[in-house]
Amino acid sequence: MPIDAATALAAPPRTEEISWTRKDVQLYHLGVGAGVPATDVRELRYTLESRLQVLPSFATVAGARPPGVIRALSVPGVDVDLARVLHGGQTLTVHRPLPVQGTATTTSRVTAVYDKGTAAVLHLRTEAADADGPLWTDEAQVFVRGEGGWGGDRGPSVRAAAPAGEPALTVDRPVREDQALLYRLSGDDNPLHADPEFARRAGFDRPVLHGLCTYGLTLKTVVDHLLAGEATRVRGCAARFAGVAYPGETLRIRLWPEEPGRPDRPDRPEQPDGTAARAGAPQGGGTVRATVTALERDEAPVLADTVVEYV
Repeated sequence: MPIDAATALAAPPRTEEISWTRKDVQLYHLGVGAGVPATDVRELRYTLESRLQVLPSFATVAGARPPGVIRALSVPGVDVDLARVLHGGQTLTVHRPLPVQGTATTTSRVTAVYDKGTAAVLHLRTEAADADGPLWTDEAQVFVRGEGGWGGDRGPSVRAAAPAGEPALTVDRPVREDQALLYRLSGDDNPLHADPEFARRAGFDRPVLHGLCTYGLTLKTVVDHLLAGEATRVRGCAARFAGVAYPGETLRIRLWPEEPGRPDRPDRPEQPDGTAARAGAPQGGGTVRATVTALERDEAPVLADTVVEYV
């Protein structure tokens, strides 16, 4: 059987040392749509070294490693065709702000293998720490079509209820035609995102955008519009990849802030020079729920069950 759940779960953790520089961070930010308009002071915090902050979702590519959805396929007990693999979801917990450059030790292991009948789902958890302690914990959910049916644990099936009421904010984000080609330079060179022939073999009519690109783009939208551009306030982000996006499409992102003890509302927009950012920022922390759809395809779902936690 291509997936041996017992072997995958019993496999020892894999540890490696990774490092990154500010250029890696800048390239990742460009890959998730930063820098438009190029001279906007609010975009310079993602692109200009003298003002640089790190979007927490950079953790998913730090060290230019293949993403968890690919690394899971090299675990003992897992032998599947990449064309039948999809990224089912991603969770990220940030223990403290990520440095602009650094070195860390990562430890990864499969924590669950579920039998969904027509597919298998693997969870690969990765923990990263540097000399000052834990940095982040992330978990990729890997969906493998055609590999279920061995009678194993089906796993959790309860999904979050849809956000109630109208969103506090709706943002339309155009995706560049070459966005996937740019994003893959950060380490995810799965041919699904660049090779039309491979994409057709995987069941798509053309290459699709990386799910983690949409994930990072959505997190940036939350930071920019609801957290006054302060990426260091993010403490976690979880999302289920409900569908695919294609380069060149427009993503419609709907946001529902849920802060205990005060009415839901977006932050007061900052001034063009960025000086009023903190004045309008909510205090005490909370969560933001989000949905992402593809505007040109009758708002086909792209991200669902998306939650961003902040302080």
